[in-house]
Amino acid sequence: MKIRKNDMVKVIAGSYKDKGKIGKVLKTYPDKDKLIVEGVNIIKRHTRPSQKNQKGGIVEKEAPIHISKVMYFSNKFNTTSRIGYRFLDDGSKVRFCKNPACKDEIISDNV
Repeated sequence: MKIRKNDMVKVIAGSYKDKGKIGKVLKTYPDKDKLIVEGVNIIKRHTRPSQKNQKGGIVEKEAPIHISKVMYFSNKFNTTSRIGYRFLDDGSKVRFCKNPACKDEIISDNV
């Protein structure tokens, strides 16, 4: 899975309300190819009163979205890009932006 926690992503497909939104990845589910993005795919859950939640009621929370519906978003260049892997001269493996507008920006060193 090339997109990781704390990456910024843009929704490129899906419902009219979420398409085009940009958010931070909160959690990834590699086995299901899904991730949770902050402020995207909001659902309402009806909860009962319990020891933790005295009132109960309707709670809004983010639901997982398929990884194919999002694309990495570079804040530095304000554009979306696919992600690739590359080995540097010292032998370390890094992620980088494939979009020419990003000028091969290195995303993270710890792969």
